[in-house]
Amino acid sequence: MTEQGLSHARLNRDVLRTLTETGPVYWWALGLALAVSLVCFFLPWGYQLVAGVGVAGMNRPLVWGMYLSNFIFWIGLSHSGTLLSAVLHITGSPWRRAIYRSAEAMTLFSLMVAVLFVFVHVGRPWNIYWSLPYPNQRELWPNFRSPLLFDVTAITTYLTASFTFLFMGAMPDLAAARDGTTGWRKTLYTWLALGWRGTEREWHHLGWAYTFFAVLIIPLAVSVHSIVSWDFALSTVPGFHQTVFAPYFVVGAIYSGTAGIVTVMFLLRKLYHFEAYITEDHFDKLGRLLLVLSLLWTYINGLELFTGWYSGSSAELETLRYKLTGLYAPLYWAMLLFCAALPLVLTSSRVRHSFRSMLAISVLVNIGMYFERFLIIATSLPRKFLPNTWRDYLPTWVELAILLGSLAIFVSLFLIFVKLVPSLSIYEVKETLPHGKGADGEGPP
Repeated sequence: MTEQGLSHARLNRDVLRTLTETGPVYWWALGLALAVSLVCFFLPWGYQLVAGVGVAGMNRPLVWGMYLSNFIFWIGLSHSGTLLSAVLHITGSPWRRAIYRSAEAMTLFSLMVAVLFVFVHVGRPWNIYWSLPYPNQRELWPNFRSPLLFDVTAITTYLTASFTFLFMGAMPDLAAARDGTTGWRKTLYTWLALGWRGTEREWHHLGWAYTFFAVLIIPLAVSVHSIVSWDFALSTVPGFHQTVFAPYFVVGAIYSGTAGIVTVMFLLRKLYHFEAYITEDHFDKLGRLLLVLSLLWTYINGLELFTGWYSGSSAELETLRYKLTGLYAPLYWAMLLFCAALPLVLTSSRVRHSFRSMLAISVLVNIGMYFERFLIIATSLPRKFLPNTWRDYLPTWVELAILLGSLAIFVSLFLIFVKLVPSLSIYEVKETLPHGKGADGEGPP
C-alpha cells in the first residue's frame, strides 16, 4: 500500500487491529517468554536467595560480576528510546513519528529490567529498606557522597520522566482506542485517556508539555549514564579510573539503544504488517545514525586504550595486556568486529535499505556492546595492584540463566505493551499523510 493510498480511517483500523485481534503466534510467543522468565530468572534467583550469593561466580578480588554488567547493559539500552524521541521531536524530524512510541516503551522496560538487577546483586533484597533515608533507631543513612546513591536518584528520576513522557504522548491514541473498542477494553481506555476530547486547548497544552519534557529528558538521559560511569571512574582500580568513561558510556548507551530500536522496528513491522508506516526511509535514517555512533564509539574506545598505555603505570599496562591477550581476549576482538568494523558496511545504501541486513547488524552490535560491558568488569577487577590476589572470573550457570531470563522479561513486557497500547502513534502519523483530515474527521487540528 502506497502512502497516497493511506487514509486516517485506514490508519486507525490498522493500529487498533493490533489491540483487538490476537493470533496464535502472539500467544505462543508470550507464553514462551513468560515461561523462560520464570525458569531462567525467578527460579535461579530464588535458588540464590536460599543458597546465598556464593552460587554466583563473584569472589575476591572480583566482587562485581555479570549482574553489574547486565545492569549497565540494560541502562544503556534504555537511552536511545526516549532520548532519540526527544531530540527528533525538538528538531522537528518527521520520520520519528512512526517509531517513537515503541522506542519510548523500550526505554521504560529496559529501565525496569535494570532495576531488577539491583535487587539480584545485593543478595538480601528484603533488607533494602535499610538504605532508605528515613528516621530510624538504627541510625542507618545512605552515604550521600556515594556514586551508588547517585545511581538511585538519577535512575528513579529518569524512570519517572520516561513513563510520564510515554503516557502523555499516548493519551490521544488511548482516546482513539476508547472510541474504537468495546467491553473491558473500552473501560480501560476510558480510564487511561483521562477524559481526552481532542479540543484545541487540549492539543495546545499537550504540545507545550511534550516539548517541555523533551527538553528536560535530554540532559537527564546524558546524566544518568554519566553517573553510572562514575561508579567505576571515581575508583582507583586500573581499567576503571578513566576520565573518558562518562562520554564513553553515554555514546555506547545511545549506540546500543539505537541498535535495539532497529531490532524492535523490524519485528513490529513484520508481526503487525506495518510496512506502509515503517518504511525503508526509517531504516535508512537509523542506519546512518548507527554509522555515526559506531565511529564515535570506535574513537573513544581507542582513546581509552591510548590513555591506559600512555599512563605508563604497571597496573594499567597489566590490565590492558589482560584485556587484549588474556582469558577474554576473544570477546574483546569480537566486540571490535561487531561494533567497529561491521557497521562500516552501513556506508552502502543497499545495506541500509535491506531490512534483514539491518536486523543482523543491530543484533550483532548489541551482542558486541554486551561484551563491552562484561569486559569492563571481568578484565579490570581480576588484575588489581597485588599479583598474589589475581584470579580469573568465570560466570556460573546461575548468572547465565538470569541473563537469559532478563531478556525474556523484556520481551514479555513489550509483548504485553503492544497488546494494550497503540504501538504506532496514530495522531502523529496522520500528520505525515498527504491528505488533510480523513473522512473520519479524526486527528490533531
